[in-house]
Amino acid sequence: MPNRREFLAMSTLAAAGMVAGLRGASAKSSPHWAPYRNTIAIDGEGGFSLFYLDKDDDPSIPNEIAAARACGLSGVFFSVAPNGRFWMNDAAFENTKSFIAKSKAKIAAHPDAFTQILTVDDLKRANHDKRVGLIFRFQGTEPLGEDSDRIPMFRELGVRVIQLTHNRRNLVGDGCTEPSQAGLSRFGYEVVERLNKEKIVVDLAHGAPQTIADGIRASKAPMLISHTGCRALSDLPRCTSDENLRALADKGGVAGVIFWPYLRTDTQPMAIDVIRHIEHMIDVCGEDHVGIGTDSQVPPVERTAAFEKDNREFIKGMKEDGIFDKSRPDDLYTFIPDLNMANRFEVLAAMLSARKHSDARIAKILGGNFERVLGEVWA
Repeated sequence: MPNRREFLAMSTLAAAGMVAGLRGASAKSSPHWAPYRNTIAIDGEGGFSLFYLDKDDDPSIPNEIAAARACGLSGVFFSVAPNGRFWMNDAAFENTKSFIAKSKAKIAAHPDAFTQILTVDDLKRANHDKRVGLIFRFQGTEPLGEDSDRIPMFRELGVRVIQLTHNRRNLVGDGCTEPSQAGLSRFGYEVVERLNKEKIVVDLAHGAPQTIADGIRASKAPMLISHTGCRALSDLPRCTSDENLRALADKGGVAGVIFWPYLRTDTQPMAIDVIRHIEHMIDVCGEDHVGIGTDSQVPPVERTAAFEKDNREFIKGMKEDGIFDKSRPDDLYTFIPDLNMANRFEVLAAMLSARKHSDARIAKILGGNFERVLGEVWA
């Protein structure tokens, strides 16, 4: 996540009335999908701001725990790496190890709400126990430096998914915002081979088109594009072409639909846009290869006046950084406003059901497809 985005998450915690906001957002979630609480639902990129807090008695923690209990998620891909913040030095390596240790301590401090996921059986237990399972992952291979021998060490620390690039170029390959749009480097092929050997899932989200195509060809195990959109519907660098989506499906992989403003090129995307991208992926890939990766915090956002002001500044900064085009409005949100509730997966499932998608298909999209890939790779 970009620095500004982490700041936004923390400023959201400080907003007045957060607990009341959670109750209000949950109350709006009137659509229900009966099988939800017995379904393994997995967010392909998400998180909780309490893992960034330094004080164990922070007043925002009860709201975070309440969201964890309300969301119904069995698994969340949780980024423990710097996500492109530190580049070609050992800061990424040391900070990642430190944050992994901090995250484990937070899980241990809240065992009724969270658990760490190391196996598919852990996912099943998380669903049974109604706890959120955190799947440690990297968004970018910067913590590896130039040493693929670090991969088994990070697996021992609990990392189970590694995304090859973030937005920018690293030693493995090009991210989606690089103008050259090159693919994997020689080191990138070495990393993919080592990830396969160590039974860590290869994630191609944020990759340049050629990086995604190279990664799909190189991996001997099913891979993910954990949080993306369909470029055929929204021609933006963070979205994935039909060609790469089909190639992903041919190798048994899964793509997750993101909740960011990449789902449209003009105005704020809403739930219907999420559904449009899901349905397009189904048409392109088949129902066995579609998931959800919101790239959002799990607790709903309390849209106070202070938050709205901070968010406009945040979006302006993202536009200055080239993440969003300068023509986009300043009142975008990096969440879906009509899915701004903790149990957004359940509400989305009800919407899909109303559009005549079968319960079996919905269960695959909510998490069953991700679970299959995790099981095949981790076995």
